[in-house]
Amino acid sequence: MLRGLDIRDMLLIDRLELMFQPGLNVLTGETGAGKSILLDSLGFVLGWRGRAELVRAGAGQGEVTAWFDLPPGHPAHEILEEAGLPAGDELILRRINTAEGRKTAFVNDRRTSGEVLRQLSETLVELHGQHDDRGLLNPRGHIALLDLFAGADLAVAATRNAWRARSVAAKRLAEAEAAVEKVRAEEEYLRHSIGELDALDPQPGEDAALDATRRRMQAAERIREGIQNALQALGSDGAEGQMGDAARWLEAAAPQAEGMLDAPLEALTRAFDALGEAEQGVASCLAALDLDPEALEQTEERLFAIRGLARKYDVLPDELSDFADGLRVKIEALDASEADLARLKDTVAEADAAYGDAARRLSALRVEAAGRLDTAMKAELAPLKMERAVFATRITPATPGPDGIDDVSFTVATNPGAPAGPLGKIASGGELSRFLLALKVCLSRSNTGLTLIFDEIDRGVGGATADAVGRRLSALAEGQQVLVVTHSPQVAALGQHHWRVEKSITGEVTTSNVVPLDPPARIDEIARMLSGDTVTEEARGAAAKLLAG
Repeated sequence: MLRGLDIRDMLLIDRLELMFQPGLNVLTGETGAGKSILLDSLGFVLGWRGRAELVRAGAGQGEVTAWFDLPPGHPAHEILEEAGLPAGDELILRRINTAEGRKTAFVNDRRTSGEVLRQLSETLVELHGQHDDRGLLNPRGHIALLDLFAGADLAVAATRNAWRARSVAAKRLAEAEAAVEKVRAEEEYLRHSIGELDALDPQPGEDAALDATRRRMQAAERIREGIQNALQALGSDGAEGQMGDAARWLEAAAPQAEGMLDAPLEALTRAFDALGEAEQGVASCLAALDLDPEALEQTEERLFAIRGLARKYDVLPDELSDFADGLRVKIEALDASEADLARLKDTVAEADAAYGDAARRLSALRVEAAGRLDTAMKAELAPLKMERAVFATRITPATPGPDGIDDVSFTVATNPGAPAGPLGKIASGGELSRFLLALKVCLSRSNTGLTLIFDEIDRGVGGATADAVGRRLSALAEGQQVLVVTHSPQVAALGQHHWRVEKSITGEVTTSNVVPLDPPARIDEIARMLSGDTVTEEARGAAAKLLAG
């Protein structure tokens, strides 16, 4: 519920604070007094788009603050939580507009965007009038209004959940089909590549091992001749033979040398052992370096083949094995894709069937509720002197979507036999006001907790019809807060709380003000509405009768 409104330096308002009450609140005043300024200011703080120039002439900035009661479970709490804004049992909205046009918004003293204000406003306030394009006159909202009237919350939720499940299943199928199609387009390449890689079967680390073997084999040819010469120099035709001759000569002379050759002979024995080890090692090395030209050729061919495939597939030689495994995964997926696609298609079919069932159940609820709404509207229009008018809820097939398979629009025919058409295009100003009021009365039986604002919805009607309008508004206000801007004394007399909008001129400065009316002041204001500028005693008497009911 809207508890209060504080307006500073907006249009003709210098400073104004209003405290609203539950029930039917009426605002009256002469034409041009500034009643529309109040709605413009409220729309500004709620983030609605309106006048571009709002700041009072001569002021640096204008500011509007509105505060609402916010009971637990109110849908505004969810918006506040999502926006990361503080919440409590009171909601304070404040918005500033500088003379240069810059706008700043606050929610519970936390800065926020105009978009958040607009989201909150949809849970707080609903405006109705002859130029209402946000509420009942907006065909896009008719389906939600009918669902609200039908009490179809669970059916709507079930349909939306089924649509989401259907959309997810369809998306997964489409992604799988696209992936399969992509792999299928390169299937020949994949199978050829796998065959090529499997035939070579490169192993991690093999490139380095082959390269080392190849370099060793190439080096063997260059060093083999020197090692062969060394082996000959160490053998019987070289050092070994000469050392043998020396040993024989020394052994023959040793008996006459009286021990002086013993040490040299021992050293020579040790030298024989060392020479044997050297000769054996050189011989082993020479055997290892025994070059097989065919082995070198095979080594080089495999090394070049591995490096060629690495260049072809733009990977490192050691990554060829993993690359081949990756290709095999794609082929395996392709080979298994038919079964996977069949399962996904079954899931889509099941989700589609579930959505169809949910949407048809919701559609049946709408058809039944449309009949009840049309009947209720007929009953409401009769007291408003529109008993010959026809209201019809039109349900037509729509492209399936989250809200089901229906398009819903409210149509009217002002006279029997006249063609029916959209609510906002067929009815005249006065008729439209009454249609909107009757429709809102019917829909309000499912109370949403919104503050309802009616902007001169009684324009163009008077007498008994105006009284019927007032009584409908009064009945509507029994379950929720209603604000009415009116020129009708019959409507004003039924208000539980009454404010008068006044305009005053001091020098060259024009300002608007709003004053609460006590019972005597209400009699004078309603008398003015009945008789004009000159208020007579007869008018006061008539006003008192209206207030007495």
